[in-house]
Amino acid sequence: MSHATRHDRTRLICVYNADTGLIEGLIHAVHKAVRPETYPCSLCALTYGAVSMSGDWKAFWKGLDAEVEFYHRDDFTRDFPEFGDGGPREVPLPVIMIIEASAEPRVLISDKELGAMADVEELMARVERELRASVR
Repeated sequence: MSHATRHDRTRLICVYNADTGLIEGLIHAVHKAVRPETYPCSLCALTYGAVSMSGDWKAFWKGLDAEVEFYHRDDFTRDFPEFGDGGPREVPLPVIMIIEASAEPRVLISDKELGAMADVEELMARVERELRASVR
């Protein structure tokens, strides 16, 4: 069964530009703290503190009228090979994608847009705006 037809509810797919695993997580936490200007995952930088997800962000996505799924680069490529590393429609990471009803996944907020955001409040406002626009 394809990802696009498995759910009727809108799904947000948040993909971090980092692989899964404790060591990778520690390396990323140190990199983000020491050299934030060169950190490769703006989605992580916006939504995580030093070691855990921002409380504001967590409360926000739990209150959305959409399913929210979080992926790292490696498990996203496994579950969405067409859009993951080396796929025919590979998307630059980090990214937030949306899947509506039985539609194809599409980019909701791109890596460049995430990189230009100042803080998690700007991200939350943008997600809300995009979700409102998608239900019309």
